[in-house]
Amino acid sequence: MTYAIARYPVHLIDIVRVANGRRVTIRPTLPQDLELQQEFFRSLSAEGRYRRFMSPVNELPEAVAQHFISVDYRSHLALLAEFFEDSREIMIGEARYVIEQRDPASCEFAIAVADDWHANGIGRALLARLEREAAASGIQRMFADTLYDNKAMLGLAARSGYAIRMNPGDAKLVRLEKKLSASTASPTVRPLAA
Repeated sequence: MTYAIARYPVHLIDIVRVANGRRVTIRPTLPQDLELQQEFFRSLSAEGRYRRFMSPVNELPEAVAQHFISVDYRSHLALLAEFFEDSREIMIGEARYVIEQRDPASCEFAIAVADDWHANGIGRALLARLEREAAASGIQRMFADTLYDNKAMLGLAARSGYAIRMNPGDAKLVRLEKKLSASTASPTVRPLAA
C-alpha cells in the first residue's frame, strides 16, 4: 500500500539530548516506518502495551499499524523518537494526536515510551512538540484517557499542566485535558535535563 505524503513537516525534526546523555531524534512518522513501529511495540513490556492500548495486546494489529503510519500531518500527526546504534534505527517512543471529527478545535493524544527509556524526558519532549504543533494549527484543547494507575502518564500530565479528572463512564480511566493557547505555539521547549 502506498501513501502520498502531504507536506512532510520538516520543522518538527529535532535532535535532543535526553537525561541519560544520549542524542535522540524526534521526527514525524513516515509511511515506511511500519516495520519500525511494529518492532517498537513488540519491544514494550506487556504492561507497557496494556497501558498504551488499555487492553492486552501482544502484537500491533494490522489495522492499527496501518492507521499509525497513515498520517496526513493535519488531522492526524504522529511523532516518533529514535536513536541510532551500529547503523540501526531504534524507535524508543511515539506520540500522536487525532483531531476530533465532532469538534475540530479538540484533539485526542496518546504517548508510549520504551520501558528502558522512562524518566529520560522523552515523553515530555514528545508531548511538548505535539502541543506546540496543535496550538499552531488552531487546536484549542488536547485530551486523553489513561488508566487510573498509570503513574508515569499521570505525572507527565500533571507536570505539563493537564487537568486530571475521573472518567464518569469508566472507573478504571482518568481524563487528562488541557486548553491550549497561542503561547503554547511558541517554539521554546524546556530543557530535558531531569
